Amino acid sequence: MQQTRTMEVGTGLFALLGIGALFFLTTQTTGNNDFDADATYLVEARFDNIGSLKKRAPVSMSGVTIGRVTDIRFDSESLEAVVSFVVDSQYDQIPDDSDASILTAGLLGSQYIGLTAGGSEFYLEDGSEILFTQSAIVLENIIGKFLIGGPPEDEEE
Repeated sequence: MQQTRTMEVGTGLFALLGIGALFFLTTQTTGNNDFDADATYLVEARFDNIGSLKKRAPVSMSGVTIGRVTDIRFDSESLEAVVSFVVDSQYDQIPDDSDASILTAGLLGSQYIGLTAGGSEFYLEDGSEILFTQSAIVLENIIGKFLIGGPPEDEEE
């Protein structure tokens, strides 16, 4: 009887440790805040499809996190998603003709905004809008097109 009781307590402790480990991993992988800037400037970009982009998603350039998404809203006139994000003011020489793309971290990871530098002599500033954007690639659409098949786009019937 004593051995059964010890086994039950041991199993309970093991389950509790497992739940604690899952909780710890959850808190470490979500809400990671590796962007902390004292002074920032606000930039907007419009996308046809933002996929699963969320507020607080990173904004990066050349793999370096330079900003954070602050707001996502829908413009009912242009039928586009408007994404507002802040950029650390130390990165004040980003050309205003740069383009913004919604990218995915890894194969099925979270989405973020990636900026690619343009060649303009004028720079982004507070209140700027990025005009060149590339929407998110939705994996479900690609799989659907692959499964359905169909003629290549350049062939005519």
